[in-house]
Amino acid sequence: MSRELPPTLTLSQQPQSCAHVAGAWLVHMLSDKKTMQAVKQQLRQIAGQKELHWDLRQISALDHIGAQILWRAWGKKRPLHLQLQPVHEGIFERIEQVSQRGVPREPKPRLTRVMQLGGLMLGLFHHLHGFTALLGQLMLDLLRLIRHPLRAPWKEISANIYHTGAQAVGITALVGVLIGVVLSYLSAQQLRTFGGDLFIVNLLGMSIVRELGPMLAAILVAGRSGSAITAQLGVMRVTEELDAMRVMGIPHGFRLILPKVLALALAMPLLVIWTDIMALIGGMISAQALLGMSPEFFIYKLPEAVPLVNYWIGLGKGLTFGILIALIACHYGLRIKPNTESLGQGTTNSVVVAITVVIIADAIFAIIFSKTVY
Repeated sequence: MSRELPPTLTLSQQPQSCAHVAGAWLVHMLSDKKTMQAVKQQLRQIAGQKELHWDLRQISALDHIGAQILWRAWGKKRPLHLQLQPVHEGIFERIEQVSQRGVPREPKPRLTRVMQLGGLMLGLFHHLHGFTALLGQLMLDLLRLIRHPLRAPWKEISANIYHTGAQAVGITALVGVLIGVVLSYLSAQQLRTFGGDLFIVNLLGMSIVRELGPMLAAILVAGRSGSAITAQLGVMRVTEELDAMRVMGIPHGFRLILPKVLALALAMPLLVIWTDIMALIGGMISAQALLGMSPEFFIYKLPEAVPLVNYWIGLGKGLTFGILIALIACHYGLRIKPNTESLGQGTTNSVVVAITVVIIADAIFAIIFSKTVY
């Protein structure tokens, strides 16, 4: 096999100005830095000479990369005087067709404000329809679980409790302690001014047990476990595992959705209790440092300051938040399309919507139990 010669470009003035192109104009030959710089410099010198003759008959090999370099030097159109081998004619014809076609531009839709609002409302109803169908399927799966408990996916439920509950203990404890310290520090500054040091127990107990504990646990779980659930279902969609399960007759709801919902429904109240305890410990430490209040006195006054009904309200919030987070995460996970862009967008939307719904649900709880005796 003969060795390929490097690409060259030479100029001659007799009988007319002519550019002689020779050698192998292939991508691996043009990848050499020195060769490419020399070719570009020569092409730059003769650019704009419309009457220049081009002789490409001495080219030994040509691919689309080499042809593109020449095409750009010609100003993306054939020169008036061009000689080339018949075998290379097809390459330049394809490049010419693509250049004439250009990049298609999609017309921008002219949407009025009413049309945009209508599109948003249709999207909202579409999500509500899918969420309602998912909730209905969950009810059917729960009935199946009650009728045939031995066939229930207990291993999946146990694994999800570990991933969504046990592995979230560390982050909830850290955030709980820090929030307790910050809230106690800010409260102590104000209570000391009015001589109400003892009321720090009431303030910390009510705010943490009834509001901050469930909200902090729910937000952390939505960002941590909710995104993981959505990403897991999305990856199964991308890798076609969900389609394989459907082909094998394995129901998605009973094997994927039900274990995740039950796991978060069981784990969230426990995480709420854990977050409450750690936040109260942080507040107790800060109260002792700022107000000199002993931990024994803090623990003694806590049952008197916080009625038992508030603990049950906090646990009810945790149960509700856990179910909502799991359902929203599964809803967005099942809606992900088999591409990576949809996977990232679906995971982001899942976390945002879950946190928003948790805040709305907390406001509904506050309205319903507004007349509860504190």
